[in-house]
Amino acid sequence: MSVSIRLRREGSSKRPRYRVVVADSRSPRDGRFIEVIGHYNPVTDPPQVSIDRAKAEAWISKGAQPSNTVRKLIALAPKPAATA
Repeated sequence: MSVSIRLRREGSSKRPRYRVVVADSRSPRDGRFIEVIGHYNPVTDPPQVSIDRAKAEAWISKGAQPSNTVRKLIALAPKPAATA
């Protein structure tokens, strides 16, 4: 099974928001998924990006392939604060 990390569209027409999901690459865009690892709202200014980097890195280490857009969003997502 080939697993990808990609965007799943939600929201109403002309007001999109997306969930960053881990899904089987054979599933449709808005179909079945394995896990939600974040959110992306491009409508706000600036766009809101919230991705659990630990989960993303775990899935990538297991062989999941992020889409080009998700790869850019992971780079934009704020890094988790260091705990003391």
